[in-house]
Amino acid sequence: MEVVLHKSFKKNFKKLPPKIRKQFYERAELFAANKFNAILNNHSVDQAYTNCRSINVTGDYRAIFRENAEVAIFLDIGTHSELYG
Repeated sequence: MEVVLHKSFKKNFKKLPPKIRKQFYERAELFAANKFNAILNNHSVDQAYTNCRSINVTGDYRAIFRENAEVAIFLDIGTHSELYG
């Protein structure tokens, strides 16, 4: 699956510590190979973000995405409380 980063995702991504950015790239590779890898905890977040899903980047950081055929568009990234609080 192709991974695309939305403009708003890139804006928030730049603000993250380098360790978290590196972790996202590692998770994105796993996602591209198997979007339902158990490590990712891929799940729906439809109540907070309509038609979107989330993957775990670290214990607290999440990445929100929307699927479109064979493309996953990552829309936002942040801590659980930043995204859902």
